[in-house]
Amino acid sequence: MGSVSRNIIVVAATAIFLAAATAAALTLGASSVSLPELAAWLVGGDVSDMARNILENVRVPRVLAALLAGAALATSGALIQACLDNPLASPNVIGVNSGAGLAVLLAASLVPGALWLTPLAAFIGALATALIIFALSLGTGLSRLTVVLAGIAITTVFGAGMNTILIVDPDAYIGSSTFLVGGLSGVLMRDLAWPAAYIAVGLVAALAGAAKLNILSLGDEAAHSLGVNVRAVRLGMLAVAAVLAGAAVSFAGLIGFVGLVVPHLMRFFVGHDNRWVVPASALAGAAFVVGCDLLARVLFAPYELPVGILLAFIGGPFFIYLILKNKGGGLD
Repeated sequence: MGSVSRNIIVVAATAIFLAAATAAALTLGASSVSLPELAAWLVGGDVSDMARNILENVRVPRVLAALLAGAALATSGALIQACLDNPLASPNVIGVNSGAGLAVLLAASLVPGALWLTPLAAFIGALATALIIFALSLGTGLSRLTVVLAGIAITTVFGAGMNTILIVDPDAYIGSSTFLVGGLSGVLMRDLAWPAAYIAVGLVAALAGAAKLNILSLGDEAAHSLGVNVRAVRLGMLAVAAVLAGAAVSFAGLIGFVGLVVPHLMRFFVGHDNRWVVPASALAGAAFVVGCDLLARVLFAPYELPVGILLAFIGGPFFIYLILKNKGGGLD
């Protein structure tokens, strides 16, 4: 079987798994909705008032939020790893998520109630952090591991900034404790309108730039000889990654490790061609967060675990595994 045929099968299987996870997330929970009721609701048929209320006011906003956040963070991680040529890089590891989170809390404190401002502020914070990391990796000759350590230091500083805002202005962000660990409970459709637009634009831009990322993987000199403006492509794709991560953080909080785990998993199945890695990561990231959020809702029922905690349990050991796998020359 050729690589293209194999990759088509992988992407198709991922899409099917995503559909199954979405259906499960919409129907399962403290109050279950049957598949026939879900199907009837989707086509505008008659369903009970209770099922309609559960779907429209609770399940659909939450599942849509999980889909958007997962696709955005996984794609952002794939772009960052390709731009920085660093297998340990991801939005939460190098501080992009924390930069977005700090900007969100600043905006919420200074301009309360401005829903349109939240994703814009998150993008600005994420982009500023991505540019700092890019400057460090480009201009100082730091090793890959040192860049990651710098990102962790930036995350710590920004985390202190977020805690300072919440101490000085406790009412700056309702549900701030969930925001800091990453969670989707209480997300409303109105919270998703602006971020969904940012994410849609970011995903299209990521798909459009995937081929140029392949050229960058040949090395700077080879890319220049092929007519590619290496710095412009890297900056442009980092900006796209910042749009995606910032938009996700604006409604999902500081969800971590999606952008680390999912791109690596997809590269294992589809190889290193970013024309396949980017769409596969988007689909798999959406399925991953939807599935993890469902588990976080039902595993400890009637108690609910923020999905960010479950993802940290999964992503932390995976991060350690990557460090051990890439020790020595792999991180120089």
